[in-house]
Amino acid sequence: MILVDLDTVTATRPGKPLFEDLSFTVSDSDRIGIVGINGTGKSTLLRVLTGESEPEYGDVRRGRGVRVASLAQTPGFGTATLRDAITSVPSAYVSGTAESGGGAHGTTPGSAAEGAWESLAIADRLGLSPYLDKSVSELSGGQLKRAALVQVLVTPADLLVLDEPTNHLDIDAIAWLEDRLAEHRGGLVLVTHDRHFLDRVTNRIVELDRGRAYVHEGGYASYLESRALREEAAATAERKRRNLARTELAWLRRGAPARTSKPKARIESAKVTINTRAENSARPDHLPLHATVPRLGDKVVELEGLSIGHPGQDPLFTGLDLLLDNRERLGIVGPNGVGKSTLLDVMAMRIRPLSGSVEWGTTVRLGYFDQKGRELNPKQRVRDAVAGDKGEVDWTDKALLEAFWFDGDAQWAPIELLSGGERRRLQLLLTLADKPNVLFLDEPTNDLDLDTLRELEDFLDDWPGALVVVSHDRAFLERTVADVIVMDGSSAPTRLPGGYAAYEDARRASRSRRRVDAGVRPPSGAGAPSTMATSTSPPTGSGGPDGAPKAASPSTVRFRLKAAEKELRAAQKVMVGLREDFEAALDDHVRLASIAEEMADAERQLDAAEEQWLELADLAEQLGLRV
Repeated sequence: MILVDLDTVTATRPGKPLFEDLSFTVSDSDRIGIVGINGTGKSTLLRVLTGESEPEYGDVRRGRGVRVASLAQTPGFGTATLRDAITSVPSAYVSGTAESGGGAHGTTPGSAAEGAWESLAIADRLGLSPYLDKSVSELSGGQLKRAALVQVLVTPADLLVLDEPTNHLDIDAIAWLEDRLAEHRGGLVLVTHDRHFLDRVTNRIVELDRGRAYVHEGGYASYLESRALREEAAATAERKRRNLARTELAWLRRGAPARTSKPKARIESAKVTINTRAENSARPDHLPLHATVPRLGDKVVELEGLSIGHPGQDPLFTGLDLLLDNRERLGIVGPNGVGKSTLLDVMAMRIRPLSGSVEWGTTVRLGYFDQKGRELNPKQRVRDAVAGDKGEVDWTDKALLEAFWFDGDAQWAPIELLSGGERRRLQLLLTLADKPNVLFLDEPTNDLDLDTLRELEDFLDDWPGALVVVSHDRAFLERTVADVIVMDGSSAPTRLPGGYAAYEDARRASRSRRRVDAGVRPPSGAGAPSTMATSTSPPTGSGGPDGAPKAASPSTVRFRLKAAEKELRAAQKVMVGLREDFEAALDDHVRLASIAEEMADAERQLDAAEEQWLELADLAEQLGLRV
């Protein structure tokens, strides 16, 4: 079923085309991710899809009776309590008619009581239960975004359009949202910076790049491969173009001295060709971003006996001791509401702790990129904001501007013309341009595009300072931190070596132990082999004297482990076969798209099989069994 069809659609903003001649169709089986650097028109494209905005040119056709529910970047509410706001779910926008109606592809509407119950259940999943009786005017921007997400998820819709749905969600909530969207039977179009989320949720990618649009069949991995091939082809074409120009220039210079005006003009033209990058060529190579960072001594930040919290309330935690190294790579992880940002503010001396001490080394030069970002003068030009009191940008500023996609006319644009994402990117650039040797990043991936995140990750790889990151972005944590501070709200924060991978392993082992203690086998992942659910299920009648299930015996664990290993090998064999098919079909785009979908399903099955095997292997080791 076709939900929305875009035909040669064009959208612009003052002085800049966003995208031109964009054509693609959204069907009820599509899971489409929109990617591109901030300012290329991703949010504009979502508004065109929902009908909130009209394109300058082109046609947008929507299926009659198609119900659309959308999540905006900056949702708005009235003055009701949060409970009233999320249980009073608005009707979906319905194309071609004035009233909401049924449909075969969206969520089936139930009674008002059922809708309210579901809204409250989702709110609890997203960490909103403590705020239900507060006025929405008292809530933070992140809490409002989560409240809007609740509304969208319970609205019956054939098409979900989500702008940055993972912003302000913790890791568990993001994983839950992945499963929730997998159950949606209609179409899905989303913008997100979360690469794991994008890879697991989408099956098509629309890329917006400097006024052009590219549609990639397959998920995020297929998009990366297609983009790499396109940029490689652009680089090859550019080399050929330059070689032809050099050949002609050499020929002209060997010509007779009598040649005057015409050959001179051709020589100048050839020089311009050699020295100018083609408009459609790949982005420039990685630029030197690292200016001279002030030397950082051995003493960076020391915390002793730290207790933090809000006055008049119980402390969030007590007794934290922490010593930062001058090449620290530390992440702070945990669910929303446990005090991660508060801890970072205390470390930055923005707020005082309830007790304990915070000491900085004398050489510390702190850069703090928080969730609000620094104030920007909307009338100021980008280049002048970066120059600051210097009056003019230096070579390191120019490198940062170009590396973070403020090149050419973009440097001279007034800040008031920038998109929200471009302003966020500028705030990051200004933080780095101050040349700090200690960097605190609080949810740095919110509202930043994927290219900027990759550039930031590359910057941090070789940056010679100390780094502390608060983030729920799994890919960003994997790339940037070596250790994590784990905050779970139940005890004092603990430092865990090994970065995000160690944290995820610890969480998985903890979940496995809780399930085993309860005698409950974890459910299979989405798309997991059906045989796994039967061959590894615990036998019935295994309850204890009081009727509660008891822990599995060693023989039962050994049986389950063998079955899980069999399923894992089968899933690995399927994936190997599909990869071979993919390589054999590189010239057949239709077949490639089909194989890409099969590979996505097979990868989910492989992940589920692998997680099941790992949990059982961990349990077997605890029981002293050989794995």
